[in-house]
Amino acid sequence: MNVFTKIVEIKEYLSKLRANGLTIGFVPTMGALHEGHLSLLRKAKQENDICICSIFVNPLQFNNIEDLIKYPRPIEKDIDILTSVNCAILFNPSEKEIYPEPDNTIFDFGGLDKYMEGASRPGHFNGVAVIVNKLFEIINPNKAYFGEKDYQQLTIIKYLVKALNIPVKIVACPTLRESDGLAMSSRNLRLSSEERKVAPLIYSTLSEIKKMYKSNTIEDIKRFVKNSIHKCPLMKLEYFEIVNTETLVPVNVIDDSYSRIACIAVYLGNIRLIDNIKF
Repeated sequence: MNVFTKIVEIKEYLSKLRANGLTIGFVPTMGALHEGHLSLLRKAKQENDICICSIFVNPLQFNNIEDLIKYPRPIEKDIDILTSVNCAILFNPSEKEIYPEPDNTIFDFGGLDKYMEGASRPGHFNGVAVIVNKLFEIINPNKAYFGEKDYQQLTIIKYLVKALNIPVKIVACPTLRESDGLAMSSRNLRLSSEERKVAPLIYSTLSEIKKMYKSNTIEDIKRFVKNSIHKCPLMKLEYFEIVNTETLVPVNVIDDSYSRIACIAVYLGNIRLIDNIKF
């Protein structure tokens, strides 16, 4: 595996690959790789000639400085994992390399950032857009792969690509889960053993509302979710919304004329976990 830390070097290397007609599949990550990331990488390898992974913990998308400081960065382990799945290229730049000067670009997401994560984490998605836009410019991939666990992020990136006419196809990949249902996440590494034991409650709650959906009101479902999560003293519900899958506008009544997804954010101790389930 070729490891690059400098923008000029990886751009020069990739230009030669493109000149030979090779297609590039790209998986941007913040490291602490798990099987969810590997599923994206395998799909990228399957659908392209070259598979590239980036590892960069982007400071612009963190609202909480403590969360940024504590974010896991096991780079040596990540390199071993990428090597084991025959990833061709790793781009692992420094913060100074990506942001030699402050980037104050402001993006318009057409209202997709007004709800859920956007409401809870002001500026988060703008930070995501800044780094994704930069990485797409550097890598210039044919396809880029994102997990559906971060559904609002996925929707916003699709919007960004369309709005800016970025010539990359966004490929959505299903959420991977542990055997007990917990959505795979790098943040899971920070859970204590006690917290890890109760974490599956999040997905089991979502699974229950999928059964309830046809025969209950939105208010009933929200009440059930709140009660279910708060039965665990270690958990605190930040938000739960059922939204239109395209506009992300919260749904107030049961309506089968459009597709819907339920999204949740829960604090388990000091660790913030998100998940979702489609209807």
